[in-house]
Amino acid sequence: MPHIKNIGRFCSTDTNGFLINDSSKKNIKTEFYNLVEDVIEGYRKHLGSDLHSVYIRGSIPRGLGIKGVSDLDTIAITNKKISRMELTWVDKTERELNIKYPDVNGVEFSFYCLKDILETSHFSIIPFMIKTHSVCVYGENVSLQLPDYKADKTVGNDHLVNLKKQIQQAKDDLEGNEDKEDILDCCGWIMKIIVRAGLALVIEKENKYTRDLYPAYRLFSKHYPEQELNMKKAVHYAINPTMDTTVILEFLNEMGEWMINESEKWLQDYNPNRVSHLTL
Repeated sequence: MPHIKNIGRFCSTDTNGFLINDSSKKNIKTEFYNLVEDVIEGYRKHLGSDLHSVYIRGSIPRGLGIKGVSDLDTIAITNKKISRMELTWVDKTERELNIKYPDVNGVEFSFYCLKDILETSHFSIIPFMIKTHSVCVYGENVSLQLPDYKADKTVGNDHLVNLKKQIQQAKDDLEGNEDKEDILDCCGWIMKIIVRAGLALVIEKENKYTRDLYPAYRLFSKHYPEQELNMKKAVHYAINPTMDTTVILEFLNEMGEWMINESEKWLQDYNPNRVSHLTL
């Protein structure tokens, strides 16, 4: 297995333990400027007055963007419910940007209604991502209206509660699939989920959080040294996805099932009244 570079870091925290967002416009490298401007223009052109604000998240706004490796995840906050919007233009716009900017490993548009984002009585991953891992590049910065977050059981729960369904979805998508691009996308997606779920298993013990794969893998391995090699494989397949569905399915049937079992135990401790599939 190729060497995995030590890239990434844990989120800093303030004196009260709240996560500090280290994303900033000034951290965006010059080679990504035009892409960000084109993304904003795409949203403005098609959404018009329905567009409230635009955010980018991930490695690029943290100054960690790598040409040919990093993708650009974007979030549009809208003034209208998503179900009432016409979004048939999205796939075409994403394809055009992917062709125009081959040094970026994919551009993704996503949409969330302002009203839903500001409803924070229960934990939701998108407000969390906007507050802790995103930078506003257009419009009014809604993160100023969102609560602060800690690396705690609430965050861990969100990363683990759907893990079983996500792994099963990946298996279903891979069975009999001959679309190479689809297989690569699925492989990268599910492996990132597994690595971040590994971090969630130890989040209460360490009170640390990161979206970066390498530090997540290392912290998980500290507590589960017997699974270090398997989690390293997950990092490798997340960064360098394979088109071999047999290899991916074998991994999901072994390491994936182990992760499901561990996540169910964790969730049962966190939600003692929850019905676990392990007891059925």
